[in-house]
Amino acid sequence: MQIIGARSNGSANGAADSWIKDGSTATFMQDVIEASRETPVLVDFWAPWCGPCRQLTPVLEKVVRAAKGRVRLVKINVDENPELAQQLRIQSVPTVYAFLQGQPVGGFAGAQPESQIKRFIEQLVGGPLAADVEAELEAGRRALLEGRASEAFVHFRRVVDQQPDQGEAWGGLVRAALALGRPEDAAKLLEQAEKHASGHAAVAGARAALEIAREAGELPDEASLRQRIAADPYDFEARSQLATRLFLAGRFEEAFEQLLDIVRRDRTWRDDGARKQLLRFFDALGPDHPAARKGRMQLSSLLFA
Repeated sequence: MQIIGARSNGSANGAADSWIKDGSTATFMQDVIEASRETPVLVDFWAPWCGPCRQLTPVLEKVVRAAKGRVRLVKINVDENPELAQQLRIQSVPTVYAFLQGQPVGGFAGAQPESQIKRFIEQLVGGPLAADVEAELEAGRRALLEGRASEAFVHFRRVVDQQPDQGEAWGGLVRAALALGRPEDAAKLLEQAEKHASGHAAVAGARAALEIAREAGELPDEASLRQRIAADPYDFEARSQLATRLFLAGRFEEAFEQLLDIVRRDRTWRDDGARKQLLRFFDALGPDHPAARKGRMQLSSLLFA
């Protein structure tokens, strides 16, 4: 569905910090379509003369506030935005549409009880509205480690929406965006992370990972790199690129294994390039990261065996 309206040039910070806002045709692309790529967005179509609207909107606002950022609400006055209402085929008010990943995924018409609205939103976000921060962090870590970057992104987003100063979650968001091949989004997320949790080691590591991604440029996909290595175990260029791809995806120990294999087979490759790449990865993670400590020990054992 193509939505009319130009992208707003307003403050991105205001849009990021607000869970509930008034929208318009001009801001619909930014407030709903683009925003729904990170967080589900409810759109409440209402009118000043509509009695049921006055019943529904406060309930929507209450449930959205209880979700603490896991869903957002944009309110559209159909009298002031008739073209948008016509394009989305709004036949009566109130009507509520849910958007996810830039597309409408459900909705309802008429005033609804709070319990039904809550169930609708829980189905939209895929679970209870009150997020368990530690459980979400652990789920994000596991998803990133197992290569499920989209899922990891959702878990980490839930955490920062609830706790904006949670540095590990911000770092995870940046790494998930990099793993999804979205370096521009990763850069924007890093800007937000540095405002909320600049001193956190995970944010520093994410900053270093973004620099590595920018330097690496476009990398071949993992399957093709593994095919090259299977055909020629001495294809060190493929191993180095695979290590970078794995590192950016948060699969640190797998990345280290590829570079350690190069060191083991040919220490002189690219003027000791594999060892230097390993050291840069260790520095990006920080001295206290478990994977970095383990990797340093493995490298030392290999060099001084």
